[in-house]
Amino acid sequence: KTGGNAFAPASDGELLSPVGMHYAAGILAHSAAACVFTTPTINGYKRYQPNSLAPDRAVWGRDNKGAMLRVIGAGANDPATHLDNRVGEPAANPYLYFTSQILSGLDGIERQLPVPDPVERPYDNDAVALPKSLLEAIEALEQSSFYRASLGGPYVDYLTRTKRAEWDRYLAAVSEWEEREYFSLF
Repeated sequence: KTGGNAFAPASDGELLSPVGMHYAAGILAHSAAACVFTTPTINGYKRYQPNSLAPDRAVWGRDNKGAMLRVIGAGANDPATHLDNRVGEPAANPYLYFTSQILSGLDGIERQLPVPDPVERPYDNDAVALPKSLLEAIEALEQSSFYRASLGGPYVDYLTRTKRAEWDRYLAAVSEWEEREYFSLF
């Protein structure tokens, strides 16, 4: 209403405003199911490795490049305070990526979801792991009542069928690694 940044904290001891915290909580809560939108390729999941400066868990922290959500801001009332979501890959459709994140964040605000504590060590905790493969992401989206309600069941079914067909084509292909690894052994 004021034109100010709704995520900017009111005091220096906070990373985000309450609205920003709920928004972040929504993104974290729906992160596994959103991976089909944020990381739509098989190769994208190969970077979700510990200590790679890419996220492997649904965590957030202050200016931490290993965390899925990174809060950037200089403290109280900083108009540049924002969330940097590091889960996505360049091959993601920006419209689907942004839509999935906006819907998730708004759900966090609407339901007043609590955000977990921020982490300093994103690879050394027991937070929920992000999907390790496109197949795990597809399964998470198929089970998501949130995205079925938000985007429509027919759309989720269409997208997951399409992505499963991609996964099946991947499984049917023989890679160079398989040739190098097994042809000389057997």
